[in-house]
Amino acid sequence: MQKRLGVTDEDLEIAAAISRYAAAELGPHAHEVDEHEISVVRYVPGLAALGVMGMNLPEKWGGPGISPTALILSLVEIAHHCAATASMIGAQYLATDSILIGGDDTIRARYLPAAASGQALGAFALTEPRAGSNPADMATRALRKDDVYHLSGVKHFISNAAEANFIVVYAKTDPAAGHRGISAFVVDRHTPGLSVSTSEKLMGIRGGHAFEVSLDCTIPATQRLGAEGSGFRTAMKVLDNSRLDVAATSLGISEAALEAAVSWAQQRQVGGEPLASKQGIQWMLADMKLRLEAAWALTLQATAKRLSGERFSMESAMAKLYASEAVGFITDAALQIHGGYGYTRDMPLERYVRDARILRIYEGASEIQRTIIARTLLG
Repeated sequence: MQKRLGVTDEDLEIAAAISRYAAAELGPHAHEVDEHEISVVRYVPGLAALGVMGMNLPEKWGGPGISPTALILSLVEIAHHCAATASMIGAQYLATDSILIGGDDTIRARYLPAAASGQALGAFALTEPRAGSNPADMATRALRKDDVYHLSGVKHFISNAAEANFIVVYAKTDPAAGHRGISAFVVDRHTPGLSVSTSEKLMGIRGGHAFEVSLDCTIPATQRLGAEGSGFRTAMKVLDNSRLDVAATSLGISEAALEAAVSWAQQRQVGGEPLASKQGIQWMLADMKLRLEAAWALTLQATAKRLSGERFSMESAMAKLYASEAVGFITDAALQIHGGYGYTRDMPLERYVRDARILRIYEGASEIQRTIIARTLLG
């Protein structure tokens, strides 16, 4: 990984260690994981040993206390070798960021150190069948009676849910208050009345399983994160972070696709000359590199603002939007350069294309990112 503006030597050293692990443990099995839809949760112990499962957490709560930049670089390296694993880790961060941002020290101590050590896996339940891009439309309810809440509703496309030890659930405590009536709760996976469907049949990231979660359960009021009605604010802060994780995943897949395209163009002979000698191919590669570097710049700009403690909602939206759309272009171009070989499942190009497609949808579709950017501009 090359040195870029704002990246320290320590950041690079951390990413290099993660890269060595990913190349040895993830990359060689990525095709098998995809082909047979094998859950990448099996990598949690190894990832936890490197600190990856808690990279978003400070040392006080069991994390390694690294910079956001090192976290992003590490996710790039993981996604380079296995995007499904990056997706599983991202879902863990969504859950633990919710607790870190919204919870008090008692609930943080109960869940975060275990999550960082790999002893517990988290899931994040915000999306619903009829409330994806607009959480204020959610139908899941949390009704308080004395010292307990009764949760009822259905969440959809919830990564990690079947194998999670805890799920952060967002629900309406005041249906009349719109997004101001949303609260967040931590629900232990085996709570009576919580059920998880079989895994969805996904187009890509097939090793990162997603599920429907049905809720008809009662939990202690102490499982609420923060005050009633604070859930929407917590979710938006969490999503600012996670959009950078999606950008990092996009960068990792893009790096892998461009690397494959360059290698193929140099080795493939057409009419006695390497494919790379053709101007048309050179221009394709140039456009791929241009988009990749622009995505890097936007991602690192947003990461720098996150590191400074400034608000970075617009910057994370721009990074996520551009990087996720760039990876679509880059993976498609890489497959095109490989010709018919790229369309076969013997090569990773078609997997890159499939894995990349979800990145324009989850953590806020491209259209939502454009709305965030425009609203910030217009005040």
